[in-house]
Amino acid sequence: MGRLCRILVVAVLGFVGSACSVTRHIPEGSYFLQKVRIEADRSTPRKERIPASELEKYIRQTPNKRFLGTNFYVWLYEQADPAKGNRWNEWKRKIGQAPELLDAGLVKKSTENLKVYMDSKGFFHSQASFRIDTTSRHKRATVIYSTHQGAPYRIDSVSYLFHDKFLEQIVLPDTVHTLLRPGAIYDVTVLDAERERITAYLRDRGYYNFSVNNILYLADTLGGDRKVDLQVVIKQYLAGYDARGKAIMDNNLVYRLGKINIFPDYDPTEIRNDTTLLSRLDTLDYRGLNIIYEKRPSLRPRVLRQTVPLYPNYVYNSSRVNRAYADLMSLGYFKSTRIAFEEQPLAADSSNYVSFIGSSADSTQMLYTREGYLTCNILCTPTLRQSVKVDVEGSTTSSFYGLKATVGYQNRNIFRGAESFDVSFAAGYEFMKAPDARKKRATEFGITAGLTFPRFLAPWHMRRFRNANQPRTKIEVAVNFQDRPYYARTLSSAGLTYSWTNNRYSSFSLRPVDINVIDMTRPVDPEFLGSTQNKYLINSFQTQFIGGLSFSYSYNNQRKNFGGNATTIRFNAETAGNLIDAVEHAFFAPAAGRDYYTIFGIQYSQYFRTDLSVSRKIMLGDVTALVGHLYGGVAMAYGNSQSVPFDRQFYCGGSNGMRGWTPRTLGQGSVPDPHNDYPVQTGDVKLEANVELRFPIWGMIHGATFFDLGNIWYIRQNPAEYSDEAVFHFDRFYRQLGFNTGLGLRFDIKFAVLRLDWGIQLHNPNNPAGERWIHNFKWKNTALNFGVGYPF
Repeated sequence: MGRLCRILVVAVLGFVGSACSVTRHIPEGSYFLQKVRIEADRSTPRKERIPASELEKYIRQTPNKRFLGTNFYVWLYEQADPAKGNRWNEWKRKIGQAPELLDAGLVKKSTENLKVYMDSKGFFHSQASFRIDTTSRHKRATVIYSTHQGAPYRIDSVSYLFHDKFLEQIVLPDTVHTLLRPGAIYDVTVLDAERERITAYLRDRGYYNFSVNNILYLADTLGGDRKVDLQVVIKQYLAGYDARGKAIMDNNLVYRLGKINIFPDYDPTEIRNDTTLLSRLDTLDYRGLNIIYEKRPSLRPRVLRQTVPLYPNYVYNSSRVNRAYADLMSLGYFKSTRIAFEEQPLAADSSNYVSFIGSSADSTQMLYTREGYLTCNILCTPTLRQSVKVDVEGSTTSSFYGLKATVGYQNRNIFRGAESFDVSFAAGYEFMKAPDARKKRATEFGITAGLTFPRFLAPWHMRRFRNANQPRTKIEVAVNFQDRPYYARTLSSAGLTYSWTNNRYSSFSLRPVDINVIDMTRPVDPEFLGSTQNKYLINSFQTQFIGGLSFSYSYNNQRKNFGGNATTIRFNAETAGNLIDAVEHAFFAPAAGRDYYTIFGIQYSQYFRTDLSVSRKIMLGDVTALVGHLYGGVAMAYGNSQSVPFDRQFYCGGSNGMRGWTPRTLGQGSVPDPHNDYPVQTGDVKLEANVELRFPIWGMIHGATFFDLGNIWYIRQNPAEYSDEAVFHFDRFYRQLGFNTGLGLRFDIKFAVLRLDWGIQLHNPNNPAGERWIHNFKWKNTALNFGVGYPF
């Protein structure tokens, strides 16, 4: 073993040494660019200092990327024989990188870029310089850029000049939201953002042709003392030229919508190739929406009308157009959608004027602008109406190898209303690893069917929610049969779900009907639970009827901050059995010899459950990120139930939580050695915190290092059934937390992220007192977890 370790060390040192020897083929007089460093201006206050990470974007020449601190990519490139064109050499050149040689011209250009950028941030007296450190023996160079920002210029006053007088009464009332404030640093980025804000504001009020080019700034610094008097100029639009070639300027037009045409079966390829198609098209006018089709519309007119919030003679509104696009795509039926506008020509004697009289008492000036009309064409290309998918999934835990296959069918327009019908069949097989296990096999079969409507369905009118974004109603039923080594059960469920969004970052889900029946078709084998006296756990495996409602809320601003900092919040609340219990107590009595009520001869569950998950991602570079996550959940049985159903309880371990443990093997609390042949550790309370550093390694391969802490507990004391060490107490729960760290690999294959995490236990609260901090790392104190997507 010692000899093998020495061989491995020598091999690693040889690899590192060879990877660092990358300057042998560099020409004489040239230098390998080893490092670039930017020294930010420490004399500038921290709040105003431009960080080095932001200045890095303007460096024209950067070193080769590195692998584990070495120049591996350059070394690999230089191993290729340029005289040979075989695949092995081509692979070396493709994966590797040619050495980056110091270019004095690019260094000088980078210095100029830094100066220009600091000027754009309001530091007009800034300076940038560089120095190059070289070693002639190793032919390596390090470039250090130094910056001096100086005192910034600040906005002293903001005024407005309107060449288009009609816009004055529209823009000035909105200046309460301006981004330009006296005393703020004169920052070109902020000035550009203000132009975009004003443009968006006007495009929501009919100014279809208005753009940021209609706004310019005049900055006056003659007052001295680094103060800027800023004037915002709102220009007219160029209407044409006169006979002498002089520009004719006019007020910006306000546009209304004219015809609104929608092509629900638009095929750009067919349009190009079939010259007779346009002559075969028919038009159906439905409440101001012209539906253009060849045989019959693929979607019912009413569905299209409800989805497109645009009407003839409406003032053009950019936000409403964006909502029409989002709502059409959210139907799930269209592969692509494009909304195009055509300006209708204005007659020379057009009298479509919008007028305004100044609001001041002595104002007698009549302001006016003309109106134009737009033809709106909505081009929708449907996706495949029917599809079949096959998924195969493999998994492994400390107890089982598993294989699961799913075959699904989907019809995206089953009733011509963009209704989506899904049905899937799943079959799974698991094999227990433990050599002393008496029963080694487990099987699972299931069928799930769902029907989703792109609107709210209810027996009453829901006009109050007519403006809800992307409304959905889903009806779903499922049956799943599980034959485990120690028990068999049938899970049946039916539910009705309403979901919608606020068109920004939040989404909501209400499930007023949520029915589940857990039928233990074969009683639990006593060997499964061992010699436990925990009736709470035993009762959670009884036949039960669960009828209740649930609500979910999620917030995710990742779409706005794609590639940047992001926050995710998820909240779930669920309650079951309350309505049934009220009816049972009002009209019925428990069966003879029982202290609980039943429905359809089955004891119904009564409990509540809620959990909250919060995560925050902070970008430390273009790809590197630090992610933090907090999770808390609590559940409690009451009334007709002695325990929360097993599937509604919390557990720790697995790919999305405590990654030093496999699922359901940590907890409860500090109960000593709770494990048996099958993981069943669940609880009523769960607390968990995670920190993960994500970083790039090579191409689509990314790495992570993480730290997790958490555990589960029971919420009530019951000395007759389980130890008090399993119960949550505020004064000692922190001493019962499990700790683990570990490393992970992420394979970003664009449409999914495949994840492999290896967790190492640091503190196991289920070990005997005095042995909970783990010093001798053994394989049994680790876990390898596979997952799809990021854990949080």
